[in-house]
Amino acid sequence: MNRPLFKGVITALITPFRDGKVDEAAFRFLLERQIEGGVDGVVPVGTTGESATVSLDEHKRIVELCVQVAAGRVRVIAGAGASATDKAIDLVRHAKTVGADGALVVTPYYNRPSQDGLYAHFVAINDAVQLPVLLYNVPGRTGVDLADATTARLAELPNIVGIKDATGDMGRISRMRNDCPEGFALISGDDPSFLGYLAHGGHGVISVTSNVAPAAMAHLYAAAASGDWEAARAQQDRLIDLHKALFLDSSPSPTKYVLSKLGHCAEELRLPLIPCGDAVKPRIDAAVSLAGVTA
Repeated sequence: MNRPLFKGVITALITPFRDGKVDEAAFRFLLERQIEGGVDGVVPVGTTGESATVSLDEHKRIVELCVQVAAGRVRVIAGAGASATDKAIDLVRHAKTVGADGALVVTPYYNRPSQDGLYAHFVAINDAVQLPVLLYNVPGRTGVDLADATTARLAELPNIVGIKDATGDMGRISRMRNDCPEGFALISGDDPSFLGYLAHGGHGVISVTSNVAPAAMAHLYAAAASGDWEAARAQQDRLIDLHKALFLDSSPSPTKYVLSKLGHCAEELRLPLIPCGDAVKPRIDAAVSLAGVTA
């Protein structure tokens, strides 16, 4: 039986800033907290890591730092998406050079390529760099949906090992299970529907919530993976308000708000993102309390 290369709880790491610069000390602390919490992997400089507003040098430094600090204790899947294929290839190549375990490559955003264009984009990446790649489909952000048929075609390529599906559409996973090779990693990109995704045969989640509650998310996955659905549902019930609360303002501003209250980093973001609005903070605080989050 072929097992997926990536599975479990994989945290979509925030990028902490202080005085306009990447706060490397805070990043190290946050990554150690994830490892201690029992997550299976991390994604540096994905959407939650504000990849759109870091410079190329910062992007590459964050990935390199993440690999160094993780030191093989958890999988590092480097964010490596770009609207231009050559830029994506450069980021994937860098991820391989510094020792990342894989790359997360989002569909090109804003230019809205056709399905044939999407296929050609990922074929070019597959052919250019020998590194495991997770496709990333999040049409609500990119303006383009990676069709199931295109995913199935890409799944035949040797370096395309799975997908982060952030659509929240439970029906898609069954179609992909039918059409993709055994061992193709089916990873949820939507915390609220993660438990349902596992029940439909998914292998894990790339999570925003685990930034705040790594141990709780790891326990949820472990319960579901062992077939203890009652325990998994109980854990999900404690986390569901937090899943939702972390998107009450533009992500990752609510996540940074919580982590700043815990004393782990500054609340600082980069424009055009701004700190979480005061109006939603009481709801976030209540969700954190219900989830039992501690420092």
